[in-house]
Amino acid sequence: MLQDIRANAQGTVAKVIIGLIVISFSIFGIESLLFSGGSNGVAEVNGEEISPFDLQQEVSVRQRQLLSMLGDDADPALLDQAQLSQQALETLIQREIIKQAADDMGLTTSDQALADIIGSMQQFQIDGQFSPDMFQSALASAGFTPALFRERLADDIEIGQLRAGIAGSDFGTQTELELASSIALEGRDVRYISLPLIDFIASVEVSDADIEAYYAENPERFMSEDSVVLEYLELGLDSYRNDVDEARLREEFELVRDEFELATEARVSHILVEGSDDERADAIAAVQAALSSGTSFADAAAEFSDDIGSAQYEGDLGYTAGDTFPEEMEEAIAALAVGEQSGPVETDAGTHILLVTDRRDGSSVTFEEVAGELEERIQRRDAAADLLRDVERLRDIAFNAPDLEDPAETLELSVQISEPVSRNQREGLFSRPALIQAAFSEDVLEAGHNSEVIELSPEQFVLLRVAERQPSAQMPLAEVRSTIQEELREQFAKDAAALQAVDLLASLEEGVTVEEAANAAGFEWQVELSARRNSTTLPPVVRERLFSMPAPEADSATREIVSEDPDATYLVELARISAGDPANLPAPERDQLRIRIAGETGGTLQQQYELSLRESADVVVY
Repeated sequence: MLQDIRANAQGTVAKVIIGLIVISFSIFGIESLLFSGGSNGVAEVNGEEISPFDLQQEVSVRQRQLLSMLGDDADPALLDQAQLSQQALETLIQREIIKQAADDMGLTTSDQALADIIGSMQQFQIDGQFSPDMFQSALASAGFTPALFRERLADDIEIGQLRAGIAGSDFGTQTELELASSIALEGRDVRYISLPLIDFIASVEVSDADIEAYYAENPERFMSEDSVVLEYLELGLDSYRNDVDEARLREEFELVRDEFELATEARVSHILVEGSDDERADAIAAVQAALSSGTSFADAAAEFSDDIGSAQYEGDLGYTAGDTFPEEMEEAIAALAVGEQSGPVETDAGTHILLVTDRRDGSSVTFEEVAGELEERIQRRDAAADLLRDVERLRDIAFNAPDLEDPAETLELSVQISEPVSRNQREGLFSRPALIQAAFSEDVLEAGHNSEVIELSPEQFVLLRVAERQPSAQMPLAEVRSTIQEELREQFAKDAAALQAVDLLASLEEGVTVEEAANAAGFEWQVELSARRNSTTLPPVVRERLFSMPAPEADSATREIVSEDPDATYLVELARISAGDPANLPAPERDQLRIRIAGETGGTLQQQYELSLRESADVVVY
C-alpha cells in the first residue's frame, strides 16, 4: 500500500490535491495556514499538543467560510465562536491523526515541489507572475515567516499524499466491472404518450364555490406570519458629516503629505546563504567565485540561494523604498548603483549578496490634487468619532429607558415606525438577521424592553423596541383568491390529464397501439429503442420510472402512468429489455467505469482507514 501511496502522489490525484489546497487558501485566506505552539493545549493527540491558537485559527477559518457563502447578512448565531469551536477542534484532531500517520510512513515533500507550488499560487502573483513583493506582503500581514508557511504547506501536501494513496490503492474487480457494464448497457424499448398540462388548463373552470370551499377546508395554508411593528432609532455615519474649511484641509495636508509622495524605490535581487558561520563563509566564497567567472546573477541565485521563494525568479525581491528589508540590507541597497553587486551582507536571516536591478524616482503632489480626498478623510474621521460617541451615550440611556422617547430627545433623533416585520422578513432594513433576532428575542418581544444598540456595520447602528404585536391569523379570502384559483386550476388540469391517461391505458390494455391511441386523442407519442440509463432524449421522470418498471412478460408490455412532472403526465409502455453485454462497452467508457468503481470503493476505504486511525489514537480533550 505504501508503494501505491507514493505512486499516486506523483500522478493526477496529487495534482488534484494540490489544486484543492490552493483553492482552500484562496477561500479561507493565507492566515489559516498559521500555527503556533502554546503551553496550555486544548487537546493532545498521541502526546502531540493542539494549542488554543490552533483552535482559534480553525474557528476563524470556519467563520470566514460562512461569511463567504452567506455574505454580511449571515445569521450571527451561525458565527458564534462557542458553537463553531467543537467542530473546529474535531477537525484539528483528525488532521493531526492523519499527519502523524503520514509521518510514520515517511511521506515528505521536497523543497523544489514546495517552491513550485508557492510560485503557482495566485495569492502571490501579479499578472500571472510570482511577485516577491506580494509574497512578502502576504506573509507579513498574516504575521508569520516563510519557514512556517512552508512547513504548514508541506503538512497539507503530505496529508493529501496519504489520502490519495489510500484511495488509489483500491481497485474494481473484473466481476464488478462486468456487472456495472451490463447495467450500464442494458437497453429498454419504450413508447410513451405526453399529456401536457397546458392542453387541459384552458378547458378547466374554477368556480367561486370551489375557491371558497378550498379556503374553508385549508385554513392553515393561508395563515399570515406573526409580525411586529417596531419603533426604532437609526444612527448612520452620513448624518454626522460636516463641511471642512480650507485652513484645516491645508493643515491636514502638511501632516500627511508624505503619504501622497512616492519615495525613490530600488528593485533588488539577492542570493541568501543560511547555515553555520563556516558553512556560510564557504558558500559565499563559491557564489562570489561563480559570479566572478561570468555566471549570471540569476543562474547563481537558482544554484546557490537558500531563499526558495525568490531563487527560481532570478533572486528578485521586488522594490523597496528603504523600509522593506532589514536595516543592514537597506543601507547596502542605498549605496549600490543600478547593476552593481554588493559584498556579503549579514542579517538575522543569513548572508546576502545583493544586486540592484532598477531604481525609480519618487514624485510629489500639490494640495489642490488631494484636497477632495483629504476632505473625505476628515469628514469620515470626525463623523466616526461623533457617531461612536453618540452610540455609547445611546447605550447608557436606552438600557433603563421605558421607551425610545427620552433617548431620541437626548440625541436629537426621530423615533421611526416600521411596517409589520415578520420572522422571515426578506426586504428592507429589517431583513437583516441581527435585527430580526433582536426583535423576536424574549427580552424585547415578551418583556417589552428596548433592544441593545445593534451594530449593523461600523457606520450603522439601530436601537429598537416592539410597538405592536400582530399574531398569526387567516388572511382574508380577497388576498389569496387569485392564489387559490391558480392552484385549483393546475390541480383540476392534472386531474383531467390523469383521467385521460387512465382512458388511454384502458385502450392499450384492449389491444390498441400507442400510436393509434395517441393519434385518436390528439396527443404526441414517442418511441425510443434500446434506451439506456444515461439517455438524454427521454424526459427525466420517464427515464427514472422506465428503469424501475418490471420486465414485461412474453408477448406483452408493461405500462404505467407517470405524473411526477409538474408540467405533464405520461403514459409509458415498456415493450422489451435487452441485457447489456460488457464486451460491447467502448474502451473509453470501460476505463471511466473502472475509475468510477475504484473511486467509490477507494473513498470508502479511505473513510474506514481514517476511522480506524481515530479509534486507535490516544486523544485527550481538556
